[in-house]
This record gives sequence, structure tokens and C-alpha cells, in this order.
Amino acid sequence: MTKKTSLIVVKIGSGVLTGVEGLNRPALRRIGSQLVAIRESGRQVVVVSSGAIASGLKPLGLARMPKTIVDKQAAAAVGQQVLMNAWADVFRKSKISVGQVLLTSDDLDNRSRYLNARHTLVSLLHRGVIPIINENDSVSFEEIKMGDNDHLSALVTTLISANLLVMLTNVDGLRRGGANGDLIEMVRADDDVDQHVSQTKSATGVGGMFTKLHAARLVGRSGIPAVIANGSQANVLQRILEGERVGTYFEPQASRLDVRRRWIATATRPRGKILVDDGARAAIVSRNASLLPSGITEIDGHFSAGAVVRICDGKGVPFARGLVSYTSEEARRVMGHNSKDIPDILGYRYLDEIIHRNDLVLDED
Repeated sequence: MTKKTSLIVVKIGSGVLTGVEGLNRPALRRIGSQLVAIRESGRQVVVVSSGAIASGLKPLGLARMPKTIVDKQAAAAVGQQVLMNAWADVFRKSKISVGQVLLTSDDLDNRSRYLNARHTLVSLLHRGVIPIINENDSVSFEEIKMGDNDHLSALVTTLISANLLVMLTNVDGLRRGGANGDLIEMVRADDDVDQHVSQTKSATGVGGMFTKLHAARLVGRSGIPAVIANGSQANVLQRILEGERVGTYFEPQASRLDVRRRWIATATRPRGKILVDDGARAAIVSRNASLLPSGITEIDGHFSAGAVVRICDGKGVPFARGLVSYTSEEARRVMGHNSKDIPDILGYRYLDEIIHRNDLVLDED
């Protein structure tokens, strides 16, 4: 792992960086020193840092995590400055600059903004800056909110094609049967470990073990391993990079996805569903075929051309995603028809395919 792991994403949870009174500066300095060591070893690192909302509690005179989204936004607006100043202080002695990058899910849903975010992060890394990433909580709302930084860290990992995602939390890793069982040191790509997932969350956190497991699976689909470990352990990051069994290691899948198809598979929210018959499903799954209008049985939702949609079998079970060539209204008008009939029905034809095979990703890929 040491030679190949040149670009690491480290996600640090609120349970590690904050307490009931706000930012835990000793913990931040302890982890910061490890990040400096990673940089000095010749590796690049991107940090996804929780703690903005919790950092804003004390300045706003709040005793506990606010309940309403508006109060969380206010706390985040104040806390982001506190958090970034603390990170800047940690790296100042080592003469390492940090750059704040705030993201919402809309930034990664949109292909051009996705690429812009990628280019920004690559440029920062090239110039020796450590990007500190967080969800833009001060403007996010329920419809666009990613929901937790575990998911965000997975999207960032695939965005920059990192070699490893490390999620530091306040537990040792995934435990057998839940919180009190034996530590599961390795999860293979085809292991079913849902029965071991606890929904427990910290007082200042948003996610739990479920969201971390989801994040590990997400990066695993892109061929990237993940580790969940306790951020309070001494030198936890160096030990992981040296190959020591710390926390729970998630083995990745053998990925066949290029960057564009990786975006389709992981970074976008589907805008609707297309249900297909058995013949179309078999052609897509077994023969890498495109989705033609003749195989469509139902269109669910409203979407524009170029949107990502789920492709489902006749029972509504999803098995793929793809970029549509037609709007939902256009697709409804031509579904069940042969491709050669599209001009007669619509008066025009963009493509023969509703979703071209180059714009389609199977869920099992």
C-alpha cells in the first residue's frame, strides 16, 4: 500500500474533532501532525473535515446541536471560519498552506461543475496546498443536502481518483453483530455486512456506521479501498499507510469504470426511472447493449435530456444508470416503438438510442 498510495482522502468526523463545547483543538493538532508527516513522506492528501456546525455553537451561545436547518446554516456560517483558522494554525509551522473548498451535491450532479471542482482540487494539490473540504452547510437545504461528510468524502475520493479513503471516527471500526462485537478487520468486495451495522451516531455527528459503509462501497465500485478507524488512536494514519491492520479495511472491486462513467455511477442523483422489459434487460446486462425505445415499458418522473436516470426491470428493481438522450416526455411518446419510428412520432430524431451503451453503467460494475 505504501508505494502505490500517493493520494489519500482523509475524512475526519465531528466525533473526533469536536465535543459538546465545540472544536477539540488538541485532537485537531494531533491529527494535523500526522497529515504533515504524510506530506513529508511524499504523498498528497485531501482532508474532508466535519466540525463546522459544532464549531459555531459556542460563538452563537448555543448549548447543543440546533434542530432546524436554518439554525444549522447559521452555526455553519460562523463555524467555518473558526474551523479553517484552526486548520491553518496547525499547518503554519510546517509552512503548508490550506485551501477551503465548500461543496453541495449540485456541484457534483452537474457535469461541468463536477469537472471544475476536480480541476480546482488538482491545481491546489499541484501547488502544494492541502484542500480542506466540507459541505456548504450555510447554503445547503434538504433538497440538495448530501446529508453527511461520509458520502461527501466518497464523492471527493472518486472525483480526484485517489488511491485510498480513510474515515476517522470515534469507534474502532465495523464490529461483528453491532457495537459490542469483535472488530471485523477486513471486508471483501462481495461480503454482506449489513447485519453488523449500527445506526448509532455521536451527539455532534450526522452519519453513523451505515453512512460509512455506504461510502466504502461507493469508492469500492471505482476500485478504491477504504478504511474506517478510530481517530483517537496514536499515529493511526501512518500505521494504516504502513500496512498495519488498524480498524476495518474494505477491499475494492476490480473497477472497469473510466472517469466519465464513474461520475454517472457515483456522483449524480438519478432524476427519474425507466422500466424495461426482460429482453431489454438481458441485452443491457449480457451484451452491453444500448437502451432502445422498443424495450421501454414505463417512464417514472420528469427529466431533461442529459439527465442521469435509473434503469429498472419490470418490477421496478434498479440494475443500471445512464444518461438519457431524450426528455421524459419525448421518451414516453416513443417508448415501445422501433427507433426508425422516432422521426414520425416526434418530428425529429437525436439518436436511435434512449441511452447509448457508452453512457450506461451497470450497478454491479
